[in-house]
Amino acid sequence: MSFEGKLALVTGSGRGIGRATALKLASLGCDIIVNYFRRRETAESTAKDIQALGVRAEVIKANVGDPAKIDAMFDTIANKFGYLDIFVSNAASGVGRPIMDVDVKAWDWTMDINAKAFLLCVQRAAKLMEGRAGTVVSISSLGSRFVWPTYAAVGVSKAALEALTRYLAIEMIPKGIRVNAVSASAVNTEALQFYIREGYVKDSKQTTPTGRMVTPEDVANVVAFLCSDEAFMIRGQTIIVDGGTSVAPFVPGGQEQA
Repeated sequence: MSFEGKLALVTGSGRGIGRATALKLASLGCDIIVNYFRRRETAESTAKDIQALGVRAEVIKANVGDPAKIDAMFDTIANKFGYLDIFVSNAASGVGRPIMDVDVKAWDWTMDINAKAFLLCVQRAAKLMEGRAGTVVSISSLGSRFVWPTYAAVGVSKAALEALTRYLAIEMIPKGIRVNAVSASAVNTEALQFYIREGYVKDSKQTTPTGRMVTPEDVANVVAFLCSDEAFMIRGQTIIVDGGTSVAPFVPGGQEQA
C-alpha cells in the first residue's frame, strides 16, 4: 500500500487509536492533519513523529462536538491545502452512566461528538475530495451492539455512527468516495484503563481468545487497508477487530500469541 501525495485528516489523533492511525498512514507516505481538542502537547508530539517519517504534518485544534469549530477546521484545510483524500473520524467522548441516569446534557454531548460530528465532517470533507477518489473511515466499538455497564449513551451513539456509515457509503458512491467503519473491542488505551479502574470492564487479556489485548496499531492496520485501493469493493461495512471476542466470548484467553 502507498499513500504518497495524499492528505489525511484524523480527528483525535494526539493519542490512542488516532495517533496510531496517523502514524500508520504517514509510514505509507500520507501527509497528515493532526486534530486535537484539549492536549496540544500530545498532538505536537504526534506531529513530530509523523514528520520524522518524511511527510508533512499540520496540527489543528477543534472540538468536533461544535459545528462552528468543524467549519473552522475545514476552512483552514481548504485554505492551506485545497483538497483532502482521507478522513478518519476517530475523536470520541461520552458520559458513563446507567441509562436511567443519562440526562439531556450528557446525551447531547455524547451524540454530538460521536455521531453528529461524523455527519458534519463528511459533508465538509466530501467537497475537498471531489475528483480525488476519497475514503472515509469511522471508528466504532462493540458497544454499538453489545450491552456494557454504564455504556448506554456511548453505545447508542456508536450504533448511530455505524448506521450513518452505511447510508453515507451508498450516497457517496456517485462522488467516488468510499465509506466504511472499524469496530474494536476493548483497546489498550488510556480510556480503557479508566473503565478497568472503575470496574466497568475486565482487562480484555482475560477474555480475548487470542490471548492479548487489541492494540491501537491493530485498529490502525485495518483503517489503512480500508483506505487503500485494495479495499475498493468494500462499502458501508463495519469491520470488527476484537481477537475473536464477539464470536467466541467464553473461550479462555491464551490460545494464540502474536
